[in-house]
Amino acid sequence: MNMTAGTNLNRGRSERNSRAKRRILRFMLLAAVCLLGFCTLRWVLFDRAAIAEQQGIIIAGWKSAVRQSAVTPDKFTPVEEDARPTGKIVYLTFDDGPTEWTGKFLDVLEQHGVKATFFMQGSQLKRENLQRFVKRAVQEGHYVGGHSMSHQYKKLYEEGEFVSEMKENLALIHDITGENPHLVRPPYGSAPGLNNKQIRDQIAKEGIKIWDWTIDSNDWKLKDHPEQIVENIKKATKVDLEVVLMHEKPQTLQVLPEIIEFFQKKGYRFGVYNDSGHFHLNFQKDHRL
Repeated sequence: MNMTAGTNLNRGRSERNSRAKRRILRFMLLAAVCLLGFCTLRWVLFDRAAIAEQQGIIIAGWKSAVRQSAVTPDKFTPVEEDARPTGKIVYLTFDDGPTEWTGKFLDVLEQHGVKATFFMQGSQLKRENLQRFVKRAVQEGHYVGGHSMSHQYKKLYEEGEFVSEMKENLALIHDITGENPHLVRPPYGSAPGLNNKQIRDQIAKEGIKIWDWTIDSNDWKLKDHPEQIVENIKKATKVDLEVVLMHEKPQTLQVLPEIIEFFQKKGYRFGVYNDSGHFHLNFQKDHRL
């Protein structure tokens, strides 16, 4: 074999080796691309689904925890503002009944098509000659709530008899009317009488509800000046929801038609308390009551 032939042979072998190496490299590159594609596809189809599922589990657990927290007392409990009626509404309320005037108050309210809320006192409820007015009030669509048995500040607040007296008071109303009211008005208002949280805890535990007022007519001390009762109410009327404190007094009865007319001209409608639609209205701002 001459030198030229040997050289050509070596060159041929070298080219074949080079082509083989290139084929191997192309094969390895293709295999790497395929493997990368497979891994990517698996992540898209499986791993992301698993992650999403895991995220869903986490979110569901978080929502469950929030729901459980929402019913835990004093945690995430919304203020019951949604229960408040909308629009201009006034609640006429009368304390210290029943009295010999109760029937006449009911007459005036009936004449004007107005319902009211009465807070009646246990010592008066025991008077059998007045119980017919209590029954009539309920029959005509008014609400009768409690106002204690004794109306004595010391017994109710200093000696801690508030809850026991209100329970007895409400039981009397049930015996007379067959109703089961839960609303009471604290004599002299819930402040400062119910500053003691222990008493408020007892009230909440018993399911008793408290209403104070937004307007104090001071009618009880205006025997000779009934016109001033109306002026007091007019001056104090400022917001869409008003609760007017009055008493079963002859001077109040005298100007009751004028009071009703005033609110009608102001565009108010007249509300009557309903246990199922309770909203908090107490000077202590205790949303449990």
